[in-house]
Amino acid sequence: MSEPCMKLVLVTPEIPYNTGAIGRTCVALNLELILIKPYGFSLTEKAVRRAGTDYWKYVHLSEYDSWKHFLDDRKPRPESLFFFEEHGEQTLYDADYQPDAYLVFGCESKGLPLAILNGMEDQTFSLPMLDSRVRSLNLANVATAVIYQAMRTQLGG
Repeated sequence: MSEPCMKLVLVTPEIPYNTGAIGRTCVALNLELILIKPYGFSLTEKAVRRAGTDYWKYVHLSEYDSWKHFLDDRKPRPESLFFFEEHGEQTLYDADYQPDAYLVFGCESKGLPLAILNGMEDQTFSLPMLDSRVRSLNLANVATAVIYQAMRTQLGG
């Protein structure tokens, strides 16, 4: 299997099931999963393993103690960072995904911190929701939708 190019980043994830499900999707599509601490759970919890089923052991996983440590270590180009937030002015369909893209998602209860999003408005995207009664979508569902859209553009589909 080749080294993953596109990466999925979860900043302070809170729900083990979502992280496990996202990890499973990353294995299926050969994406690296990057987790930024602190977590709202332990990676050894049964819920993470259950959601990832027996695939969790295959997750290409990297962990960082903070967003700053991630930036200092990876040094991503600003145009390779794609942030997904409920209030992004553009949709996931507007993004020009790079092959080395970092698809960045915040925690389930608060989203991404403003300190991360400040100055990155051009790189912040949302998923359309057509009914205003729905305040937010499940993180694992959003991440999966974004991953497939980003990969579709990379595969020329």
